[in-house]
Amino acid sequence: MRKGAWAGLLLLLLALDGGRAGDGGRESPAEFDRLYAGAVGRAAEQLYAFNYSALPGQVDAIRVNVKSDSEDLQYPVLFVVRQQKGVLSWQVPLVFRGLYQRSYNYAEVSRTLCPSEPTAENRPSEQILYVDVASMAPYNAHYVLQVTRIKNFQLGTNNAFTFSASPSQPQYFLYHFPPDVDSVIVKVRSEMVYPCSVVSIQDTVCPVYDLDHNVEFNGVYQSMTKQAAITVQKKDFQGKQFFVVFVIKPEDYACGGSMPSSIKGKANHTWNLQRMKTLEVTIVPSVKGSVYVHAILFSFLSFFSFYLGALLVAFVQYCRIYRTTSTRGHSPDDGSGTVAASHPIATSTPEGSSYGAIDESGSSGGQQLSSLDRRPPCDLDTDSSVEEESDFDTMPEIESDKNVIRTKMFLYLSDLSRKDRRIVSKKYKIYFWNIITIAVFYALPVIQLVITYQTVVNVTGNQDICYYNFLCAHPLGVLSAFNNILSNVGHFLLGFLFLLIVLRRDILHRRSLETKDIYTMDYGIPKHFGLFYAMGIALMMEGVLSACYHVCPNYSNFQFDTSFMYMIAGLCMLKLYQTRHPDINASAYSAYASFAVVICLAVLGVVFGKSSVWFWVLFSVIHVVASLGLSTQIYYMGRFKIDVSDPDTGIFRRAMMVLYTDCIQQCSRPMYMDRMVLLVVGNLVNWSFAIFGLVYRPKDFASYLLGIFICNLLLYLAFYVIMKLRSSERLLPLPLFCIVATAVVWAAALYFFFQNLSSWEETPAESREKNRPCLLLGFFDDHDVWHFLSAAALFFSFLVLLTLDDDLDSVRRDKIPVF
Repeated sequence: MRKGAWAGLLLLLLALDGGRAGDGGRESPAEFDRLYAGAVGRAAEQLYAFNYSALPGQVDAIRVNVKSDSEDLQYPVLFVVRQQKGVLSWQVPLVFRGLYQRSYNYAEVSRTLCPSEPTAENRPSEQILYVDVASMAPYNAHYVLQVTRIKNFQLGTNNAFTFSASPSQPQYFLYHFPPDVDSVIVKVRSEMVYPCSVVSIQDTVCPVYDLDHNVEFNGVYQSMTKQAAITVQKKDFQGKQFFVVFVIKPEDYACGGSMPSSIKGKANHTWNLQRMKTLEVTIVPSVKGSVYVHAILFSFLSFFSFYLGALLVAFVQYCRIYRTTSTRGHSPDDGSGTVAASHPIATSTPEGSSYGAIDESGSSGGQQLSSLDRRPPCDLDTDSSVEEESDFDTMPEIESDKNVIRTKMFLYLSDLSRKDRRIVSKKYKIYFWNIITIAVFYALPVIQLVITYQTVVNVTGNQDICYYNFLCAHPLGVLSAFNNILSNVGHFLLGFLFLLIVLRRDILHRRSLETKDIYTMDYGIPKHFGLFYAMGIALMMEGVLSACYHVCPNYSNFQFDTSFMYMIAGLCMLKLYQTRHPDINASAYSAYASFAVVICLAVLGVVFGKSSVWFWVLFSVIHVVASLGLSTQIYYMGRFKIDVSDPDTGIFRRAMMVLYTDCIQQCSRPMYMDRMVLLVVGNLVNWSFAIFGLVYRPKDFASYLLGIFICNLLLYLAFYVIMKLRSSERLLPLPLFCIVATAVVWAAALYFFFQNLSSWEETPAESREKNRPCLLLGFFDDHDVWHFLSAAALFFSFLVLLTLDDDLDSVRRDKIPVF
């Protein structure tokens, strides 16, 4: 040997049997020390040779346990194990590196040697291994060496197996696929949250990477606190078998833990921490291919049933209209939007409509109103240059007339639908074309990014990148969780169905314009379908982007799943407001710019909202100011202007004037009582949200912001329905059914939404503590059910907005109140 002769050579020919597996079967300390230990001098080496019998057709694994009393890191005791097909080495004390260059040293190490391959011979085969022990210490270093055969090295299917491991004593076991099993789920559980551990699936090749610094070099792995689950497919392993490796990390930072209080403030070197963890591993077969087929059929057939329902409703409506028109002809009240004639608005305005406003029957103001009612016949939509979209009014007197009309105490739809229908219709179609442009430019980089994420997961094997529900994650091809992607098909199919329904209504409306009287447009709610088309596209894109998000859900791409939800909520509020304010609704450019600001705030909230007080103060101020500004515009019908000609006093002068006229002169009663009630309640709700966020600072800022949008939408919808009933309007059976269906389905959907199965706000290991088994068909989990139900709920919500005012198709616009 180098630098000296052998201190001693002890050849042990041992036929090791299963009776000495694990820690049971050890000799007494004195006998163990006599047989396996020796003193090693400077530059000396000691060699042990072991010969053991491998039973035919059985995989044998040997475990080597060493312990040393030396704490000298300059002169560790080195152990080298040589086998037929590999070499394994380590030192004692074994050093692990942690955060901030902290070291963790262990004087006892236990390693499993690469197992022997089973032989086809009918007799036991002899195998030899050598254990070489050496040290460069100038003094004697004492150690204890034990070699045992592992009992229960091969794991069975559906059999739970319990064992213990520590940072210096990792464990791994072998699993062989049964002939009739193509995919399995490796489930690991522990009653202990910490110490943090790593579960790895590796191919049956040597060496096995079973230490903290190399476990991530090969195979598929997950960090773990209380549970982990990895789906393994037979096609990924040529030998139809794999190793399940368990490594305990020296620190808990990777799993969200903190430094143990027992070592804080102590020296950089920490010795022999008690980080033993008991684990239970169970391997169960995954779902078969037939379950995939059933799940796909279930998903598509469930939503195609909505298509059948829509066809049935359309057929019933066609029969009803055909029967009505054939028996009564075209009459103003036949329910199809057909009217006979129009009357001047001024003659039908009820008494009191001019209360608190300029007199409409006299003076030039009244003459202007009367002249505006004598509109020229409106032709069908064409592409002539005179019909290009414009945000400006096309009637010459409209600027002077706006202030007259919008200051009336009682407004009617005829007061706010005075613009050329073609111009307004083209204005709202910009919503549709803009959202298509946004969707294309948004979706393409999203798809590219998630493909990259999925490729990284598949190549590196790091399953901590994506936050799946691993207990119910069914892979297909390169996709790790196909079920989460498939469940989003409802958003796309129902969004497309809604587009078809809107297209049908649009076509029928165009046909009615071709055949009916030119004054037909003076009846019912103005038919502008641009926002409806935009809502349908938004619902389809929500399905596409939610599916993209669930390819690899994590902290970096959360906005994929929520961006179009904000847009859907905003578009619904805009549509509800546009119904009775068609001339003064927001333009597409300002609306989408506002949505962009909201999405920026959502990103900032996720990045800074967890610990930064300044962000919550800033967001609360923006929230309150935006609520007040929007309320002012709604209350004054868009006619509230700030005098910026005098920047020093103009704003304050305008504010004082408003306070004087509305709060002092008319303190007993606001001029627009209904609007005031809505805005007061709305501001109280929004201020409550702002205070709640500032005080509690919720972790999931994206859901918090979405909750603000949904609450405002529900509040406005409730106000609209209440005011509709107060105005003696009625709900037809179809919108009434849609309202009930929306409420029921949303309640069920939100129940499953709050069943959190993962959370990217936490570490991957903490997120997996929330994982749960499949709920539906053995294929879909709670979040997939949320996808199904939320798609149906959004579809019914859209139908409510589409059909809510069908009862007004035969009512003159000068009799339809604005609220």
